[in-house]
Amino acid sequence: MNKLDRYIFMRLFAITIFVLGLLIFIFILIDFSENSDEFADKGAEFAEIWRQYYLNYIPEMTRLVSPVAVLVACLVLTGQMTERLEITAIKASGISLYRLIAPYLLFGFGVAALVSYLDAYIIPNSNAERIAFEQQYLSNSGERIDRGGIFRQDSDSTVVNINFFDASANIGYRVSFLEFDEDRIRKIITANRMTWVDSTETWVTNRAQNRVFTDNAYEEFDTEDEEIDLNILPRDLTRRTSDIYQLTYPEAMEYISSIRRIGAGGISLPQVQLYSRMAYPISIIVMCIIGFAIATERRKGGKGFYIATGLSFSFIYLTMMKVIEPFGAAGTVNPEFAAFFPHIFFFVLGIISLLIAKK
Repeated sequence: MNKLDRYIFMRLFAITIFVLGLLIFIFILIDFSENSDEFADKGAEFAEIWRQYYLNYIPEMTRLVSPVAVLVACLVLTGQMTERLEITAIKASGISLYRLIAPYLLFGFGVAALVSYLDAYIIPNSNAERIAFEQQYLSNSGERIDRGGIFRQDSDSTVVNINFFDASANIGYRVSFLEFDEDRIRKIITANRMTWVDSTETWVTNRAQNRVFTDNAYEEFDTEDEEIDLNILPRDLTRRTSDIYQLTYPEAMEYISSIRRIGAGGISLPQVQLYSRMAYPISIIVMCIIGFAIATERRKGGKGFYIATGLSFSFIYLTMMKVIEPFGAAGTVNPEFAAFFPHIFFFVLGIISLLIAKK
């Protein structure tokens, strides 16, 4: 890196940190003003709110607002250089815009890599603590996906039906097990309830009725407390819309595999959420390209024009991500397409903007 590259890189870093801090501060103020009454009604102490909620929310907020912060940094710095005719002088010295954007891209890739690492391994732990706090003190916490009438396929020959599952106590009520062999039913178990035992990591049925079928007859008997060998865990029955944000990338992959294994529905939602997490850092690089391309030409309105145009792009960008995501969750479009299409679209748009910018 030459002196100009270092100058651009450090200025982008300083402006991004400032904008990040400002946006996070504003976010906390707005969030606290909206939830303060609920915190007070449910007896949450201020130290507890700050330590368990907001300190754990800051990493997630950093991930969410990083693209906007980088975009503003690119617009402000490049806009200043354009207004001071520094861009013109640089181009006159023989340095092309394609060479000038190199430190911007280096900075964008660096921030994207950092955000991707944090989202993969660090942020999920803080999200888990924050979401646990939300479930205790806020009424709008992540909604349960499975509430009643839960069906799970334990294996190729066993289906489990649970009428209602109490997530707080890990108890399923009015449970039935159906074991079959090809087109024949071999065994049916019905129980008032089924409880998960942490010490043995097994399910225990209470007052279960067993029916074992043979070719010409069946045997019926009752059991009081019987261990059931199942490959289904409590987490497989207590899914929430926020689950995927509390898992690292490897854990999220295993989570999706387990959903597919047990035959649960709604697999498209966690797939879209995971792929969107993975694709999100791409938006930082895209914002670098778009911000640089917009601000390299002098325009009427100066910095106000640059920032307004850039924020309009980011708003449309975010809107497209939010609009297409439900279609992927519903299975209308491919989950990978729903997660990556907005980034690819705006990346191409950014490249076109850079190509048509005055050289």
